[in-house]
Amino acid sequence: METKAPDALDAGPPCGSVFVGDRWRRSPLTERLKGAGVKILFDSELGLADFYLPNRICIVYVSERDVVAGQDYKRKLVRYRNAGGRLQELVLVETTRLSEQHFAAVQRFVVLDLGLTLLPVGSQTDAAQLIAQIVHGEGRENPFARRSSSRLLDPLVLALVQQVPGVGKVKALALLQHFSSIRQLCNADAVELEAIVGHVVAQQIHSFFHEPTGPG
Repeated sequence: METKAPDALDAGPPCGSVFVGDRWRRSPLTERLKGAGVKILFDSELGLADFYLPNRICIVYVSERDVVAGQDYKRKLVRYRNAGGRLQELVLVETTRLSEQHFAAVQRFVVLDLGLTLLPVGSQTDAAQLIAQIVHGEGRENPFARRSSSRLLDPLVLALVQQVPGVGKVKALALLQHFSSIRQLCNADAVELEAIVGHVVAQQIHSFFHEPTGPG
């Protein structure tokens, strides 16, 4: 990834720490991280990433302003995906009353077109809580590795699937127990989905992931 030298990426941030891009100095997110006991190491060489966490996890934060503005964040995410290499790339998307109308299109672009993991957050405070959770769980196996359906039952991924129209917690659990990856779920045909969630919801899920998103 066009962030830091390979040896720095391999080493990762020290225990309990996170590399943070300079633009986040004096931000509410950074202050919340400090309050959660995370050591902040500001770095001007993170490139496209906003945060670099233990377990080789990099994060780009897409703000409400980015979502509403349109295309710039998409170009950045394409470069981010292409430069990822051996890192696990996450995308945090700020979903507010102003930006929620765009969320479905953002989700399809990030998950379907780019194959990245998207996690919605309501604010920088929510993002800080999520990042702190990952950092404090650094001794455990990477919670975002895409290997099995059991890994997809992580609460954060469960919340993502529940963003699909017609999918509540019960149906989300059923889907994640059946499909081995988010991409496999996105690419499932209506017939396969119907066997799990019924005809009406299957059509809603299929339309959500396959209808054209249009410009912006």
